[in-house]
Amino acid sequence: MRALKIAATGMSAQQMRVETISNNLANMSTTGYNARRAEFADLHYQQLARAGTVNAADGTVLPTGVQLGLGVRPAAVSVHLAQGSLSATQGDLDVAIDGKGFLEITLPSGQAAYTRDGGLKRSADGLIVTSDGYPVSPEITIPSDALSISINADGEVYAYFSETAEAQLLGQFSLAGFSNPKGLEAIGSNLFTETEASGPANVSTPGQDGLGTLRQGYLEDSSVDAVREVTELIEAQRGYELNAKVISAADQMLGATTQVR
Repeated sequence: MRALKIAATGMSAQQMRVETISNNLANMSTTGYNARRAEFADLHYQQLARAGTVNAADGTVLPTGVQLGLGVRPAAVSVHLAQGSLSATQGDLDVAIDGKGFLEITLPSGQAAYTRDGGLKRSADGLIVTSDGYPVSPEITIPSDALSISINADGEVYAYFSETAEAQLLGQFSLAGFSNPKGLEAIGSNLFTETEASGPANVSTPGQDGLGTLRQGYLEDSSVDAVREVTELIEAQRGYELNAKVISAADQMLGATTQVR
């Protein structure tokens, strides 16, 4: 009985959907997080009677045929790219990306990674790093005697000192853009790495080549819509229950056939 296997694929698909929704809800307060969506596609079909074939009885052409689907399969878990709202933090090293683009990070292995989490920190050596201690590329060091830091929309970092009223330029942040940002591979800690699907990084200054600008003293909130996620969670739960009922009904039908004498 095909219904058993078909319903099993449906239960597996709804379980995957619930897992995706639970990850979105768990990250509804994560800086710069974009919601994921589970996408599915139908499986192969058994062609018991192919449409357009000739009926051997009278020579007429079958208008539809008989096609039996074999269930559903996961197609993708795609990222819904959306600009999250900007929350004021008043932090000197908190920067939000207003528009497209990612900050480039250098991992301990030397590999480049990318993030929209602008909650930056200052290391013991004065280097601007992420919350996990990874330096931002290009590296910018803040002198120990700097009184305050200013970051403009173009990513230029200025430091103010007690000896002079004029600000000193320490460096400039750059942003990386991708032809297909949905193809980036998430590695955790709000970090992504490029893949063949995403294409190579196009690094440029903020505000150029279609990239966004930086806002000092702000952080980008998660783009997760809690109401929508709960609605989809209820739909997934109902879908799981219905597929479970199909398995129960198919089992009862098989039990009835064993009782036929």
